[in-house]
Amino acid sequence: MNSLGLNFRSADLNRRSAIQATAALGLGACWSKTNAQASSLDEPKGASAHEWWTWRGPNGNNIAPAGSSAPTSYGADHLFWETRVPGRGHSSPVVAGNSIYLTTADKAAGSQSVLAYSCDNGKPLWSQVIHNTGLPKENHPKNTEASPSLAFDGQRLFAAFYNSSAIWLTAMTAEGKAIWQKSVGKFDPQRFKYGYAASPTLFKDLVIVAADFDGDSFLAAFDRATGSQVWRTKRASATSFSSPIIADIAGREQLLISGGECITSYDPNDGKQFWSAKCLTMATCGTIVWDKECVYASGGYPKAETACVRADGSGTVVWTNKQKCYEQSMLVYDGHVYAVTDAGIAHCWRAKDGETVWRERLGGDYSCSPVLVGETIHVFNEQGQGFAFKANPKGYESMGGGKIADDVFATPSVVGNTMFMRLAKNLSGVRQEFLVALR
Repeated sequence: MNSLGLNFRSADLNRRSAIQATAALGLGACWSKTNAQASSLDEPKGASAHEWWTWRGPNGNNIAPAGSSAPTSYGADHLFWETRVPGRGHSSPVVAGNSIYLTTADKAAGSQSVLAYSCDNGKPLWSQVIHNTGLPKENHPKNTEASPSLAFDGQRLFAAFYNSSAIWLTAMTAEGKAIWQKSVGKFDPQRFKYGYAASPTLFKDLVIVAADFDGDSFLAAFDRATGSQVWRTKRASATSFSSPIIADIAGREQLLISGGECITSYDPNDGKQFWSAKCLTMATCGTIVWDKECVYASGGYPKAETACVRADGSGTVVWTNKQKCYEQSMLVYDGHVYAVTDAGIAHCWRAKDGETVWRERLGGDYSCSPVLVGETIHVFNEQGQGFAFKANPKGYESMGGGKIADDVFATPSVVGNTMFMRLAKNLSGVRQEFLVALR
């Protein structure tokens, strides 16, 4: 793979909050923009319905845009291409134009990087080392040093990494050229040294980052063009891993996040709290889902609970149950909540009151979140077994499935007629990650 040979931050730059980097190796067609074009990044552009720019997709709900399609069986006959991915990570593919972007970490080399691949054939386009030292010494065995997904605003890529006891936010062009980088806050868990997983989210001209741990937890927003801090909000000193998400709900745009034994809503413009509802548990990993009136979340540790909360500011907890989706997020579709719990059971709950409509045992352990394509839900367990079933409240209806890999932790992204997946295979006793395209 071509590499720019430019480390954004080395050991002697641990205290720097920004960098100026201009050197780059020629990458042919990948470097077709002039420097002036690449640096003219003042106005974000809207995401195409056929791209997947951020964690949870174009609408933040893991529902593919209308007209998208994906195969309901996952055998070799649907494999369009596959390519090896160096290192290890749980970030989902971000798809923009003809490029796919991933983060990865190489523990042996001590590095964290951003990678780019071609949508057409999976060939590597470029790689960029973001940090070449400073990886956390301890982590949960199911987490990685590259778990947050990238965010793309039409012009810039944003990468969040836990490094050198801090959360670092890096902005770069779509060609991997440095724009800015800064440490956005200390992150040094003492009790639960289980790493970091929250993906950055975008709102207007802001990139927003969350960091929940047993210290000075925070939500913070930064100007996407310059990296300047716009606002910062203190959160409870409690370990959690969920990504913040923007939802237009109950008549206003809300920044939502779970964790710390509550679901909380903030004004994404200034970080001020709208409301908070006591529910759930300390640690959650999944991202909140919503409909027109309510939000839904699940967790976690130390107890299991799924909750529905009215989003009108009242903080009313509408219903709860004792089911747990710890790492994986849920789906809301057509008046129902669909979830695959840690016990390996698919559930359909009526959104308005939480009544169980149906449930079906699938088996396995889950980190990958379900994605809805048309009326079909696709989900993969950690053992690499995939399931496709109808988003149908009348009962569980299998649409297909199959074994695709030896392990799957990352959530797939769906663009047009292609499902892009990060997965791993055991090659002669050695775990090797791949990026694959299914059609």
